[in-house]
Amino acid sequence: MYLVPIGSGRFELYTEPADDAPDRATPHEPAAFWSRTFRRLHDRWHDTARAAHAEPGGGPPAGQLARARDWLVRRIAESIAEQRTLWSLRGVASASFVHPANLSSESAAAIRVRLLAHARRHHGCWLIANLIGVAITAVLVLLPGPNLIGYYFVFRAIGHFLSWRGARQALDQIAWTPRPEEALTELGDLAPLPREERAGRVAALASRFAAAASRRFFDRVACPAR
Repeated sequence: MYLVPIGSGRFELYTEPADDAPDRATPHEPAAFWSRTFRRLHDRWHDTARAAHAEPGGGPPAGQLARARDWLVRRIAESIAEQRTLWSLRGVASASFVHPANLSSESAAAIRVRLLAHARRHHGCWLIANLIGVAITAVLVLLPGPNLIGYYFVFRAIGHFLSWRGARQALDQIAWTPRPEEALTELGDLAPLPREERAGRVAALASRFAAAASRRFFDRVACPAR
């Protein structure tokens, strides 16, 4: 996990799992069926997300239902991007904690604990709120057509539950091994710059983390973004 400085003395936690989907099971393992099923759903989701983010072409204008579907898919994709770090911590027993070299291991650990404690409270509260939303919108299943609003609350409830579990695991169970990283210190120095000015240097630094999405993450959370 990386402790990423994003400007004005603020930090965010970031990690990039090797694969969004679980490990593939062999055909003789009991989990093979569920692994294949999850893989199919995983691939279908990515196809749906790409279609929802695609620029409108020269075809007929999309109807209201299609626009609502694409908006919902984009919102879910954004939520996944924001929460995938916490999701990846579930079930982890030990992890490397990479922090800016200008912070001591003790100071970096204190920031990590603060961020994780806030995440646990935040996602716990939103889990309750979205479960209420699921209960309220359950009556919409009586109406014709897909219950997009209900699906939205169901997804958010699941996402917040997984994030809450990840934060709790990170606070209570994971054994952390700290490692200072000078590139993170340099990254923090770039946070105040406009995105266009810092783009080349951020890309070079991100490549040192061997994390393909770390540049997109930094651009999304660092200020100013433009």
